[in-house]
Amino acid sequence: MLSAKSLFQEIVDNDDSFRLFCSIAAGGETQGGWENGRIAALVPESMRALAPKVARHGADEDKHGRIFKALLKRRGLEPVPVPPETDYTVLLEKNGVGLAHDKLRRDEPLTEQDIITYLAHSRVTEQRAADQMVMLRRDFADHPEIGKAVRMISADEDNHLAYCHEELLRLAREGHGRTIQRILRESALAEIRIYRDVSLAVMAHMGRILGWSRAKSAVLVAGIHAMYAYERAGGWRKAVSLTMPERRDALGGPATSAPEFA
Repeated sequence: MLSAKSLFQEIVDNDDSFRLFCSIAAGGETQGGWENGRIAALVPESMRALAPKVARHGADEDKHGRIFKALLKRRGLEPVPVPPETDYTVLLEKNGVGLAHDKLRRDEPLTEQDIITYLAHSRVTEQRAADQMVMLRRDFADHPEIGKAVRMISADEDNHLAYCHEELLRLAREGHGRTIQRILRESALAEIRIYRDVSLAVMAHMGRILGWSRAKSAVLVAGIHAMYAYERAGGWRKAVSLTMPERRDALGGPATSAPEFA
């Protein structure tokens, strides 16, 4: 039976597909770590209290990148170049979701509007990440090779999502509610399109590696388009709602380490 669990198991069991999956994941996490690190360094003086949390977010993303590289190393595999059409993080930036990298490379303080944009973008993308990790945790939390990594990354993504909710609600109370909702909506609608395109590209690469039949590939493509249609029709609203999380100040301490993946 074709299911998310069986598909991912197939990817994990094959060295070439696992290599591509981990390379894509490591590249995205490392890029996210760089972005958050630069934002933490450039937070405006009026919002400096937020800088340690942004830095913690970046440290977590860097850790995730190292975890995926360690999973490859344990299997005796080297990372492969990430095909541009599968690079979710870069494609988001190119499509105007989040802060432009040329702005982050300059040593000029960001504005409060920039930080609101960053947090709203993170709210959307962390929802995607948290949902994906929930799926993996359900099916692979006890997997002997990747289970520990799945549990650790999933817990971090839950913290990141909680942090985005809390900080955006705080800013909304300070009078930025309309701006936040506008950016959230724009980011969510752009993200679902980019996620669809990246998903199609990743599945095409995996299909070639794993020798999927045309019928199987067609079913997967149809499923990706169906998910996009659902999200375009209204599923995107899940990524723009704001509710106070049960866990407050989720990124208020130092980043947790992952010595077993060093």
